[in-house]
Amino acid sequence: MVALAISNYVAFMTLIAMVRVQYGSHTVFSIHLHLVWITKYRKKLLTGPVAIEVRDMIRSMRQRENVDIMNGHVSQDHVHLFISLPPQVAISHLVQKLKGKTAYKLLNKYPHLRKEYWERLFGARGYFCCSSGNVTDDIILQYIEDQNHGSDDDFTIEDVE
Repeated sequence: MVALAISNYVAFMTLIAMVRVQYGSHTVFSIHLHLVWITKYRKKLLTGPVAIEVRDMIRSMRQRENVDIMNGHVSQDHVHLFISLPPQVAISHLVQKLKGKTAYKLLNKYPHLRKEYWERLFGARGYFCCSSGNVTDDIILQYIEDQNHGSDDDFTIEDVE
Protein backbone atom coordinates (compact mmCIF):
# COMPACT_ATOMS: atom_id res chain seq x y z
CA MET A 1 0.00 0.00 0.00
CA VAL A 2 2.83 2.42 0.88
CA ALA A 3 4.64 1.53 -2.35
CA LEU A 4 1.49 2.36 -4.34
CA ALA A 5 1.14 5.72 -2.59
CA ILE A 6 4.79 6.54 -3.29
CA SER A 7 4.37 5.44 -6.90
CA ASN A 8 1.30 7.68 -7.32
CA TYR A 9 3.13 10.59 -5.71
CA VAL A 10 6.12 10.16 -8.04
CA ALA A 11 3.77 9.99 -11.06
CA PHE A 12 1.96 13.13 -9.86
CA MET A 13 5.22 15.04 -9.31
CA THR A 14 6.45 13.94 -12.76
CA LEU A 15 3.22 15.28 -14.29
CA ILE A 16 3.62 18.60 -12.45
CA ALA A 17 7.20 18.88 -13.71
CA MET A 18 6.01 18.34 -17.30
CA VAL A 19 3.09 20.79 -17.13
CA ARG A 20 3.72 24.51 -16.64
CA VAL A 21 2.12 24.93 -13.22
CA GLN A 22 1.82 27.90 -10.90
CA TYR A 23 1.35 27.96 -7.18
CA GLY A 24 -1.01 29.96 -5.01
CA SER A 25 -1.16 29.91 -1.22
CA HIS A 26 -3.48 26.88 -1.30
CA THR A 27 -3.55 25.90 -4.97
CA VAL A 28 -1.52 24.37 -7.74
CA PHE A 29 -2.93 25.28 -11.12
CA SER A 30 -2.32 25.38 -14.83
CA ILE A 31 -5.05 27.41 -16.53
CA HIS A 32 -4.10 28.56 -20.02
CA LEU A 33 -6.54 30.54 -22.15
CA HIS A 34 -6.58 31.91 -25.67
CA LEU A 35 -8.44 35.26 -25.74
CA VAL A 36 -9.35 37.23 -28.85
CA TRP A 37 -11.32 40.45 -29.19
CA ILE A 38 -11.97 42.66 -32.17
CA THR A 39 -12.39 46.37 -32.73
CA LYS A 40 -15.89 47.67 -33.26
CA TYR A 41 -16.94 47.28 -36.91
CA ARG A 42 -13.56 45.51 -37.44
CA LYS A 43 -12.00 48.87 -38.25
CA LYS A 44 -8.28 48.54 -38.86
CA LEU A 45 -7.11 51.17 -36.40
CA LEU A 46 -4.66 49.18 -34.24
CA THR A 47 -1.60 50.30 -36.17
CA GLY A 48 1.62 52.14 -35.41
CA PRO A 49 1.69 53.96 -32.07
CA VAL A 50 -1.86 52.87 -31.22
CA ALA A 51 -0.86 49.19 -31.49
CA ILE A 52 2.24 49.77 -29.38
CA GLU A 53 0.12 51.57 -26.79
CA VAL A 54 -2.36 48.64 -26.68
CA ARG A 55 0.48 46.17 -26.15
CA ASP A 56 2.04 48.28 -23.41
CA MET A 57 -1.28 48.82 -21.62
CA ILE A 58 -2.03 45.09 -21.63
CA ARG A 59 1.45 44.35 -20.31
CA SER A 60 1.06 46.89 -17.51
CA MET A 61 -2.29 45.40 -16.46
CA ARG A 62 -0.92 41.88 -16.10
CA GLN A 63 0.70 42.72 -12.74
CA ARG A 64 -2.46 44.22 -11.27
CA GLU A 65 -4.65 41.38 -12.50
CA ASN A 66 -2.21 38.60 -11.49
CA VAL A 67 -2.12 37.23 -15.05
CA ASP A 68 0.86 35.84 -16.95
CA ILE A 69 0.89 36.76 -20.65
CA MET A 70 2.55 33.83 -22.38
CA ASN A 71 2.16 35.27 -25.87
CA GLY A 72 0.21 37.96 -27.66
CA HIS A 73 -0.39 39.67 -30.97
CA VAL A 74 -1.94 43.02 -31.85
CA SER A 75 -3.38 42.88 -35.35
CA GLN A 76 -4.94 45.82 -37.19
CA ASP A 77 -8.46 44.92 -36.08
CA HIS A 78 -8.10 42.38 -33.27
CA VAL A 79 -5.94 41.28 -30.34
CA HIS A 80 -4.80 37.73 -29.51
CA LEU A 81 -3.64 36.81 -26.01
CA PHE A 82 -2.43 33.50 -24.67
CA ILE A 83 -2.51 33.83 -20.90
CA SER A 84 -2.18 31.87 -17.72
CA LEU A 85 -4.34 32.94 -14.82
CA PRO A 86 -5.12 31.79 -11.30
CA PRO A 87 -8.48 30.16 -10.52
CA GLN A 88 -9.78 33.15 -8.54
CA VAL A 89 -9.61 35.48 -11.58
CA ALA A 90 -12.94 35.58 -13.44
CA ILE A 91 -12.38 35.54 -17.19
CA SER A 92 -15.26 37.88 -17.95
CA HIS A 93 -14.01 40.47 -15.44
CA LEU A 94 -10.48 40.21 -16.80
CA VAL A 95 -11.62 40.79 -20.40
CA GLN A 96 -13.89 43.63 -19.25
CA LYS A 97 -10.93 45.33 -17.57
CA LEU A 98 -8.56 44.71 -20.49
CA LYS A 99 -10.98 46.03 -23.10
CA GLY A 100 -12.39 48.82 -20.96
CA LYS A 101 -9.12 50.28 -19.71
CA THR A 102 -7.43 50.15 -23.11
CA ALA A 103 -10.46 51.76 -24.80
CA TYR A 104 -10.71 54.52 -22.21
CA LYS A 105 -7.02 55.40 -22.39
CA LEU A 106 -6.78 55.12 -26.19
CA LEU A 107 -9.83 57.28 -26.83
CA ASN A 108 -8.48 59.95 -24.49
CA LYS A 109 -4.99 59.89 -25.97
CA TYR A 110 -5.76 59.65 -29.72
CA PRO A 111 -8.32 62.16 -31.08
CA HIS A 112 -8.63 60.36 -34.43
CA LEU A 113 -10.04 57.33 -32.58
CA ARG A 114 -12.72 59.49 -30.93
CA LYS A 115 -13.90 60.49 -34.42
CA GLU A 116 -14.18 56.84 -35.47
CA TYR A 117 -15.77 55.68 -32.21
CA TRP A 118 -17.93 58.62 -31.20
CA GLU A 119 -19.98 56.49 -28.78
CA ARG A 120 -16.79 55.79 -26.74
CA LEU A 121 -16.95 52.05 -27.41
CA PHE A 122 -13.73 50.83 -28.94
CA GLY A 123 -14.15 47.06 -28.99
CA ALA A 124 -16.98 44.93 -30.27
CA ARG A 125 -19.30 43.59 -27.57
CA GLY A 126 -18.04 40.02 -27.35
CA TYR A 127 -14.80 38.12 -27.20
CA PHE A 128 -13.49 34.63 -27.93
CA CYS A 129 -12.05 32.46 -25.18
CA CYS A 130 -10.97 28.84 -25.14
CA SER A 131 -8.82 26.84 -22.80
CA SER A 132 -5.78 25.16 -24.22
CA GLY A 133 -7.20 21.84 -23.08
CA ASN A 134 -9.10 21.72 -26.37
CA VAL A 135 -5.85 21.93 -28.32
CA THR A 136 -2.26 21.85 -27.16
CA ASP A 137 -0.45 24.96 -25.97
CA ASP A 138 2.03 24.52 -28.82
CA ILE A 139 -0.72 24.78 -31.45
CA ILE A 140 -2.06 28.02 -29.93
CA LEU A 141 1.44 29.48 -29.61
CA GLN A 142 2.21 28.55 -33.22
CA TYR A 143 -1.09 30.06 -34.40
CA ILE A 144 -0.36 33.37 -32.67
CA GLU A 145 3.25 33.40 -33.86
CA ASP A 146 2.12 32.75 -37.44
CA GLN A 147 -0.02 35.90 -37.35
CA ASN A 148 3.03 38.05 -37.97
CA HIS A 149 6.74 38.29 -37.32
CA GLY A 150 7.23 41.39 -35.19
CA SER A 151 10.10 42.79 -33.22
CA ASP A 152 9.13 41.55 -29.75
CA ASP A 153 9.59 37.95 -28.66
CA ASP A 154 6.28 37.31 -26.91
CA PHE A 155 3.94 40.10 -27.99
CA THR A 156 3.94 41.11 -31.66
CA ILE A 157 2.32 43.92 -33.58
CA GLU A 158 1.07 43.49 -37.13
CA ASP A 159 2.94 45.47 -39.75
CA VAL A 160 0.94 47.76 -42.02
CA GLU A 161 1.76 47.58 -45.69
